[in-house]
Amino acid sequence: MSVSPDLDLVRMTGALGAEVRGVDLTDLDDGQFARVHAAFLEHHVLVFRDQKLDPDALVAFGQRFGPLYVHPIVPHIETHEEVIPISNLGKRRTITEVWHSDVTFAPCPPLASALYALSVPDAGGDTLFANQHLAFEALSPGMQRLLRGLRAVHSGDGLGAAMKQGEAWRAHGQLHPVVRTHPETGRPALFVNRAFTRAFEDMTPAESRPLLDFLIEWATAPHLQCRHRWRKGDLVMWDNRSIMHYAVHDHGDAKRNLHRITVEGDEPR
Repeated sequence: MSVSPDLDLVRMTGALGAEVRGVDLTDLDDGQFARVHAAFLEHHVLVFRDQKLDPDALVAFGQRFGPLYVHPIVPHIETHEEVIPISNLGKRRTITEVWHSDVTFAPCPPLASALYALSVPDAGGDTLFANQHLAFEALSPGMQRLLRGLRAVHSGDGLGAAMKQGEAWRAHGQLHPVVRTHPETGRPALFVNRAFTRAFEDMTPAESRPLLDFLIEWATAPHLQCRHRWRKGDLVMWDNRSIMHYAVHDHGDAKRNLHRITVEGDEPR
């Protein structure tokens, strides 16, 4: 897949990610959006600088990719149930400083997530992304065959506890294939993560842990990553079917406020 040359793109790394320049997300015609969508599928993470997006505009942009997802656990802003506020609660209360894909404990995890920066610290608070297509493709043929036959249990227990949801998390747990096929590009990708994957099907957590640990370390190697340093007005969107991400908390008590939306996805296959 290739992107039309009239879209001004600057690649972030060799593995994934691109900055899209000269685009106003509140004023995309159908042709521009088609090129943005193609770039999204090719690069998996897109960065749009200097945007001005109120919640209505943020929701409208996200809806161009599909219906928006209402998170089953994390609270939303008062006026828009699709928009989650992200703020700095301090290092001890951070829940995103772990490699993960969003809401993989749902039957149909989100297609994509997007964060819009309202305020950011002068330094710190970066977000890392890792390409799970390349991670799978670099495995040996024998390991690829083994993983294609496995499913894993994903659970929202840790997130539910962190958000003080009591036993509500028990309603959110799911079996998913360890290797999922991207529904739009057909590329295989690893689909396990540190936050939500608990064990392989019909195996105990203790039996599962060595292989899970190997896969997550393998899938987040530096050569598979890109790193985004935030500026106010950034909109960063990533393909939840293709990548894992990790939010670094190295900014102390500095103010950091973002709005997040997620786009509804399909059942991993």
